[in-house]
Amino acid sequence: MVTIILMGQLQTDDGERDLACEISEPVSVQQLIRRQTRLRQHVGQLMKEKKLMVTINKRIASEDSLVHDGDAIKLVAHDGMGGTGLAPM
Repeated sequence: MVTIILMGQLQTDDGERDLACEISEPVSVQQLIRRQTRLRQHVGQLMKEKKLMVTINKRIASEDSLVHDGDAIKLVAHDGMGGTGLAPM
């Protein structure tokens, strides 16, 4: 099982911040997020805009980093200038 922890203002539409995901083989962070329908749209857009910081087991990672069973993933939005990247435009 992989744990996804949403940091800062990130959360699912239901207000969840911790998600548990089953994986049978290593997948990239990007693939893992695409599988999570509760995250896909908003977090996927932040990833596409390069406004998402990712850690795997407390180490800085990227969208291409591999996630293994038992890993803990933390996601936090940023705007590159210290903000959250979630303010209205």
